[in-house]
Amino acid sequence: MRIQPIPPEKLDPQLREVHDGIAGLVTEEQGRVVILDDDGALVGPFAAMLRFPTFGVPALFLQRAVAAEARLDPTVREVAILTVGSAYGARYLLYAHERTADEVGLPTPQIAVLASGGRPSGLSDGQTIAHDVARALTSGHTLPDSTYDRATELLGEEGVGELVFLIGSYCLIAMVLNCFDVPVPGRDR
Repeated sequence: MRIQPIPPEKLDPQLREVHDGIAGLVTEEQGRVVILDDDGALVGPFAAMLRFPTFGVPALFLQRAVAAEARLDPTVREVAILTVGSAYGARYLLYAHERTADEVGLPTPQIAVLASGGRPSGLSDGQTIAHDVARALTSGHTLPDSTYDRATELLGEEGVGELVFLIGSYCLIAMVLNCFDVPVPGRDR
């Protein structure tokens, strides 16, 4: 890891409030995901967001908006997030969202295939299109018309908008994690 988490007592009051809000929210929503180290400091992408608050705090607001306004089925969202995580090889993102995907009901074999970069069989139509859209966008290509049309047919225009901002926000998270070489908690590599 290239930067160290900041212990909460070393944060200024404004950032401490952000820290405590994240710690409470993520612990409530993703209880099986380690987000605090032994000193109570946020790990994962949150360490970088607090270290560089000029950019990190607005990125947190984007993540929160994408989560708070979610209308897509949670399994559709997790398929897209795991597809992004695998495309970037973002270890912490995969660690966190393999657990979240399990919590929302994706079968373990599908989670494993998604995390390894594949497209599992047995996905619903909505899950399949989420994977296809995420795969196309993370590969740096314009979304094909046929894929966009199918996504709009299955998810609606608002659903496609939500999906693309979800994918984009997790691309940002993956890049932050990879830049700062953020490991899975309890593992050096």
